[in-house]
Amino acid sequence: MINRTRLATLVACCSAMFPLSASAESITLFAAGSLKSALSDVVVAYEKEYQLDVKTKFGPSGLLRKSIEKGETPDVFASANMAHPRKLASQQWGSPVVMFAGNQLCALAQPELNVTSDNLLETLLDDKVKVGTSTPKADPSGDYAWKLFEKAEQVTSGSFEMLSFKALQLTGGPNSAKAPKGKNQYGWVMSEKKADIFLTYCTNAVLAKKQVKELQIVSVPAELSVGADYGLIVKDGAPKEAWQLAMYILSPAGQTILKDYGFKAVAVPK
Repeated sequence: MINRTRLATLVACCSAMFPLSASAESITLFAAGSLKSALSDVVVAYEKEYQLDVKTKFGPSGLLRKSIEKGETPDVFASANMAHPRKLASQQWGSPVVMFAGNQLCALAQPELNVTSDNLLETLLDDKVKVGTSTPKADPSGDYAWKLFEKAEQVTSGSFEMLSFKALQLTGGPNSAKAPKGKNQYGWVMSEKKADIFLTYCTNAVLAKKQVKELQIVSVPAELSVGADYGLIVKDGAPKEAWQLAMYILSPAGQTILKDYGFKAVAVPK
């Protein structure tokens, strides 16, 4: 975790170290799908304050990274993990990579399922229970689910093999079914009964429950808990407004919006 003093120092260094190009009429932000609601509000606030248009594209972080590697050119990339922006940094796409938010995995469950934090692992291992996840490698949410399976192995031998075999990779992949317009992806998956229990970010679970109110949100117990670190990177040679947007996301204004959506903000003043 980056403390506020180190974060402020890093932000100041970024501003001083990197040459800023001429002003832009608009900039482009690529961001993880789990950030869509929160960063859309951040962008609206930024545009209002700085009178600049920000184009956005949201999707699974791994697929966004691949699109960048194939030639797409956003100015700022906000990922649901640190690995994807770090890979871009290793290819001299941009630097540095900064952690700007955190998240946790939760379990989103059907209303009739008798599941609690205490019996979550037992429920996941039940042969009759359909377990949904996102797609590993394409979407960090899927990678975090597999980390939970690894932790489950330490609790009950054989859990990893069973869970990784039975898990239905329902979202986040290049060919995953998309929810109808206006529908939350995870709420829609659950309303269609594609899974009995779905492992996703707690922030996604809250948004899903707003649309499908009968769903349950179950906290993951400490022995299985998996945290998600979100990383931010700015493209080398991006206009000064791209750095300004990155700083705004890291500012108290941006961080407060992220916190309001349930993210663990790393730079909110006390």
